[in-house]
Amino acid sequence: MENLIPFEKNRHSDSPNKNICPISSVVNQKGSLVVGGCVLSELAKRYGTPLYVLDEKSLRASCKAYTEALKKYYPGPALALYASKANSSLVLSSIVSSEGMGLDAVSEGELLTALNGGISPDKIVFHGNNKSDQELYFAYKNDVTIVIDNYYDIERLKVIVRPGDKPAKLMLRFTPGIECHTHEYIRTGHLDSKFGFDPDQLQDILKELKEAKWSELNGLHAHIGSQIFELKPHEDLVTVMAQAYELALNIGHNIKDINIGGGLGVRYVNDDDPPSINDWIRVISEKLKQECDHRKIALPRLMCEPGRSLVASAGITLYTIGSRKNVPGIRTYISVDGGMSDNPRPITYQSSYQACLVDKALEQPEETVTIAGKHCESGDVLLKDFPLPRSKSNDILGVFGTGAYNFSMSSNYNRIPKPAAVIVCNSHSELIQRRETPEDLLRLDVLPDRFIGVN
Repeated sequence: MENLIPFEKNRHSDSPNKNICPISSVVNQKGSLVVGGCVLSELAKRYGTPLYVLDEKSLRASCKAYTEALKKYYPGPALALYASKANSSLVLSSIVSSEGMGLDAVSEGELLTALNGGISPDKIVFHGNNKSDQELYFAYKNDVTIVIDNYYDIERLKVIVRPGDKPAKLMLRFTPGIECHTHEYIRTGHLDSKFGFDPDQLQDILKELKEAKWSELNGLHAHIGSQIFELKPHEDLVTVMAQAYELALNIGHNIKDINIGGGLGVRYVNDDDPPSINDWIRVISEKLKQECDHRKIALPRLMCEPGRSLVASAGITLYTIGSRKNVPGIRTYISVDGGMSDNPRPITYQSSYQACLVDKALEQPEETVTIAGKHCESGDVLLKDFPLPRSKSNDILGVFGTGAYNFSMSSNYNRIPKPAAVIVCNSHSELIQRRETPEDLLRLDVLPDRFIGVN
């Protein structure tokens, strides 16, 4: 039996968001990193690079952490929803469904993926601040709960739901006015936000919807942002939600669901220290029970929407190292065969990651290098001034924590095809996203007849 060494010390199997690496990460006798029982450099040879790798064990552990903590701490009904914008695929939909979770979607594409992946419509909520008529109708005809974000949603639904038809199942989103320490672009809970009704509009909206025969308001929703390392803002959010819940009940709505969104942070680099999933759920559950007891109102179904904290640490992206450039006295650049088209977060959010040479997983750093992408942008840098063992062309670099917002935000910049993705478990790897080819990029192009043969 091969002697395998755990790759990450103090690994949290019960809260993968606190890990940098997938929970199945080990190093074999040759010093190669193994995830899900698969040697990563062998996956790179088999499937090519760049390659997204997802660890099924980490994914399921995260799902169980949420569902079991809700059962443990919340005395009423509860449902965790996967925020699929983090990484939408048929496989992920199937996994979260099999673990008893629901899903939130923000487009017809995400809805279609969820439904075809096995998510029951009664466990799906549909978000968006500018939903099209087609998207609203698709959600409505499939009995998905629609989160109304603004008056435009209301006006469109008045037309879509015809007199005598079943009412639309609705959840109302509002901005709770809570600041939290996170990147400006991912703050969604303060008053200056494109999302949701303002608090001072809440009473009028609730009264209007009470008289609307086309609507069936079942829930309230608010979200304060993402990559949050503090528990207090979420505790404050529950208080605001409880106030809105009481108001809605007093107006006569049969509110069943309180959805507090997501936002729990993950560990990308060594200094990150997010709360555990267990602690996050415990604080929210205890606070909501306290607020409902104080107001003498029934416990609603508690809903939450983890995305990043469910999938980030399950993912690794593999790259092949190519060229090297030394700028004397400044830095050494090492270029890889991917970059901002498969991970736009560093150039967009200045995000940081951890990485290693997957066949030198335990070797000490010998040099400081900057990992550059292959795109025609000076800012296409994945890791700046990063310590690594000495590398050479064709070595495989693994970047950790790429399960969330990498594939879902990927692009074809420079007409570069999107990578393949595989899921690993029990020493088996399975393709879950085919690699695009250059020919795929021409599939939707149209060349009008008048341009044919001109040159």
